[in-house]
Amino acid sequence: MRVILAEIGPDMSIFPTPAHLASWAKLCPRTIQSGAKSTTGPAGKGNPWLKGALGEAASAAARTDTFLGARYRRLVKRRGHAKALVAVARSILAPDRRPTGPVSGTRPGLAPATSQSSAQDPRPRPAARTPRPPSHPRPHQRSLTNPAAS
Repeated sequence: MRVILAEIGPDMSIFPTPAHLASWAKLCPRTIQSGAKSTTGPAGKGNPWLKGALGEAASAAARTDTFLGARYRRLVKRRGHAKALVAVARSILAPDRRPTGPVSGTRPGLAPATSQSSAQDPRPRPAARTPRPPSHPRPHQRSLTNPAAS
């Protein structure tokens, strides 16, 4: 854990989302597309010390009876050992599980603060644009009243 914190740094505000952190660590598989064909590619090199520490943690977590161990066993059947370990390492670094409890900042027992006034958009809508007439007639819009003009 110390190695992971030392390599990432204590300031996590530079990563807007956990997915950005996983992308910076090169734990996102590359997609190679050509026409309708789509294949996966290597994740990339990234920080070798961070990937080494996450690889060790993923290997240890794969042998446990936890969410990460179950994830490894589920993925190793379909993808193989190496890809399953990278997926578990990404789950350690950037968990993609959604919170099951109340959203932070709300008190239990209170209804969410949604009312009709907050449901409306406070910004005024722009006026509808009227189409501008063309400055010159197009070739297919010839005058039918003056046949000599064509």
